[in-house]
Amino acid sequence: MPHPSLNVRTIRRAPAMLQRLAAIFLFLSAWALFPSSAAAQISPGPLSKSHESLTGTTQCKSCHEFGASTPTFKCLECHKEVAQAIAGKHGYHAQLQMQSPNGKDCVRCHLEHNGEDFHLIHWEPSQQKFDHRLTGYKLEGKHAPLACDKCHTPAHMVPADRALIKMKDLTKSFFGMSPACQSCHNDPHKGQLGNECTKCHNVENWKEAKNFDHSKTRYPLTGLHVKVACEKCHKPDTPGGPARYRDIKFDACSACHIDPHKGEFKKACDTCHTTSGWKTLLPGFDFDHSKTKYPLQGKHAQVACTACHLNGDFKKELPFAMCSDCHKPDPHKGQFEARAKKGECSECHTVEGWKPSLFGVKEHDTTRYPLKGKHAKVECAKCHIPAGKDTVYKVKFEVCTDCHKDAHDNQFAAAPYSNRCEECHTVLDFHRSTFTIAKHRNTRFALAGAHVAVPCSDCHKVGAGGRTDKILPFKFEDRTCTACHKDPHKGEFNDRMARKRANGTPFGCEACHTVKSWADINGFDHSKTKFALLGAHRTVKCGECHKSTTDYASRFKGTPQQCEACHNDAHDKQFLAKDGKTHCGDCHNTQRWVPSIFDHDAKTHLPLTGGHANVACNKCHIQTKLVGEKTIVVYKNTPNKCADCHGNNPRYAQPEDFNPEKPSSQY
Repeated sequence: MPHPSLNVRTIRRAPAMLQRLAAIFLFLSAWALFPSSAAAQISPGPLSKSHESLTGTTQCKSCHEFGASTPTFKCLECHKEVAQAIAGKHGYHAQLQMQSPNGKDCVRCHLEHNGEDFHLIHWEPSQQKFDHRLTGYKLEGKHAPLACDKCHTPAHMVPADRALIKMKDLTKSFFGMSPACQSCHNDPHKGQLGNECTKCHNVENWKEAKNFDHSKTRYPLTGLHVKVACEKCHKPDTPGGPARYRDIKFDACSACHIDPHKGEFKKACDTCHTTSGWKTLLPGFDFDHSKTKYPLQGKHAQVACTACHLNGDFKKELPFAMCSDCHKPDPHKGQFEARAKKGECSECHTVEGWKPSLFGVKEHDTTRYPLKGKHAKVECAKCHIPAGKDTVYKVKFEVCTDCHKDAHDNQFAAAPYSNRCEECHTVLDFHRSTFTIAKHRNTRFALAGAHVAVPCSDCHKVGAGGRTDKILPFKFEDRTCTACHKDPHKGEFNDRMARKRANGTPFGCEACHTVKSWADINGFDHSKTKFALLGAHRTVKCGECHKSTTDYASRFKGTPQQCEACHNDAHDKQFLAKDGKTHCGDCHNTQRWVPSIFDHDAKTHLPLTGGHANVACNKCHIQTKLVGEKTIVVYKNTPNKCADCHGNNPRYAQPEDFNPEKPSSQY
């Protein structure tokens, strides 16, 4: 029902209205005392357009009752539709709990004498946003989005209530509505199920009748019957007529279901079947299929009879020699038709189930691709990707890359390998390569010398060859020694390494070394340095002169060339020069230490002449001393007078006749 109430304008005009009410009260009092004269002199104001027929002082008694102790109004005497709703305790006015039957409650919302343009009915906040719960009938479900005029029409009014409505234009009235469904909806059941629609339906969905409990009928729904749509059973007697809900036969299954067996089985349906499904047979089902030509085994025992005996025809002979007689179409789409048994299912499957397949490694040997090595342990699904009926069993296998991704990033895509994995690998083990040293000779880097003994992984490792990914490198653009080996010489021989061969490639480390051994430096010509190796130096190891240091500090360049820089002073500083060093080269050369090249004539006080010229050094320099654990010959302060060696023998007067080897008795 509508909500007639005060709006904002009414509230703002309250003081004026109170004044008018006071005036009305005075007017009524005067009327009671002087009815004839007061009526002609006092008027509270013009009436609204709805009550314009009551205009005039002679009509006041139509609405007002005079002579009462309190103001009394006759609203409900005229508006009987409101009085009836209040008495019946339904509708908006009944929800307001109006206590006064003399109309005082009416004027709280509906004020008169405010002029023709004043509307007696005010909607809060508006007619469209009116809260229908205030009428006692909440709009829910499908009712909620309906416009007011969809329900509040003269056609939907209760005839008895419609006759009481004073409003001339009934399309603008909100009275006369009943909460019963039939006031708006036609009964599609034609009275078969009574008048209380809500016993079966709700305002959310009429068709599903969710409130209806079929278990309380004479035919409770069980099994698959629960899922059957109502209209499947409750069909109209005539096309387009109302659905039938009474006097439906249900004593036997045949009342609804056509006999699929065409009378072959004389027993009632429920002796074999249940409402849970045709395929589910009762334990007492006594048909023994094992006595037929095709006993049911494995999964076949669970198959519904009608799956094979189409249309319930059990007399028709069924072929069963081949699985494909029943299982059609071929789930593998003819992929095995080229085999000897034309793709017969029993080659791979049993009646116990499609999975697991009987087709194993041994059976795979009968195909064009026998499984060997590691392939024998690979799961079928790794090659035959499961895709149901679209699973491919005839897969490519001409080259390894039909299945395997190229692990080498196309490093072997060019001739002569052309990405043929079998050039280096076998199905026995991918990790153990068959790429031999002999095959390596056919590459751009033939293995020779010490390289032959180097494990493959020392060169072909992640991060080598300029790659930044995790793929092993096999193509090296830089094949010089320094591409793998760090320069132990810290760039000292860059100029030598940069020299070119006849083919234009730099010598690199091979300017001095060979791949046979690092120690083999036959390529280095020491004679072309500032210090040619002569005499005993030719047999000295490089490391004896070019000694390593912790900070390197140029191991080869700037190596001292003086003897005393490498050799210790063997004479205990007897021949120190003025610079504080013993210059070995004054007496020795690189050929050998002895004999000495010491010039006895020029550098001593005793020139060796005559018989002295051929005397061995140790014949005169016989004095020694022990320095540490080494015995050293003393050269300085050796006696240089004849008497010091020969005594006073006059025969030694002639030096040219002197022979220290000859006994003195011979002189």
